[in-house]
Amino acid sequence: MERRDVVIIGGGPAGLSAALRLGELGVAATVLEREQEAGGIPRHCGHLGFGWQSHRRIWSGPRFAAQLRDDSKGLDLRTGHTVLGIDGDVLRVQSEHGISEIAAGRIILATGTRETPRSARLVGGARPRGVMTTGALQANVYLQHFKPFERPIIVGSEWVSFSAILTCRHIGIQPVAMIEAKDRISAPRPGDLIARLAYGVPVWTRTKLIAIEGRSQVQAVEIERNGARQHMACDGVIFTGEFVPEAALLVNQPKVILAGNVHGALKTSGACWREGRATAEQVARELA
Repeated sequence: MERRDVVIIGGGPAGLSAALRLGELGVAATVLEREQEAGGIPRHCGHLGFGWQSHRRIWSGPRFAAQLRDDSKGLDLRTGHTVLGIDGDVLRVQSEHGISEIAAGRIILATGTRETPRSARLVGGARPRGVMTTGALQANVYLQHFKPFERPIIVGSEWVSFSAILTCRHIGIQPVAMIEAKDRISAPRPGDLIARLAYGVPVWTRTKLIAIEGRSQVQAVEIERNGARQHMACDGVIFTGEFVPEAALLVNQPKVILAGNVHGALKTSGACWREGRATAEQVARELA
């Protein structure tokens, strides 16, 4: 069985910054990332706004992720490695070489968070193509350069919901509306005004998605707006926000240390990067 001082699960901003800081402190760390490329969610985010807290630069998400990978050269970063489970200090890991085990002196969980998909939102109707989260949209647009629809509806009004508008604009998609069930948008104002005036996307509060219609592709949705139901023509649905931590590996694992968006309030990639460094310093003190 392989033995490592520190194993970090997750190769996003928190995990990579933790590994880098541990290396600076003389502690060897292994990063296990399930994707084939490290960098985390910023890899999918083509808009600007990344890098200031970590590098004092304003970059796009992919540029920031590339810098994180460049910073990590020389570290033990293993992509395509999925942690199947943790038993005490032993991790069961699957890769192209099969299943193996790694014993770790310390384990840092930096697996981040994910949006709540349709399946957990109790939305009725058909199940055609064109229904996805913001993360899936970003992967389609920025990684696959694919345009999944022309006129979708955006469900939710968090920061990431407005990011979805920018992603749509990048490839020439024009959302028909953004809807929010609450009395006001979740993101700060004037986000709704900017969406309407700058991008031509009306934002409707007190509006709930009831059902999705269509066969091979979304054709329309049924919504309830101010207590009245109506149909709206569209060819896609983007479910945004309602983030939940990727914490399945935490079951009965009190010794695992958390970093980044796997715990606490949702944080920016820069804040996750800084928290990764702080977590690394804590671990280094414990191992000293």
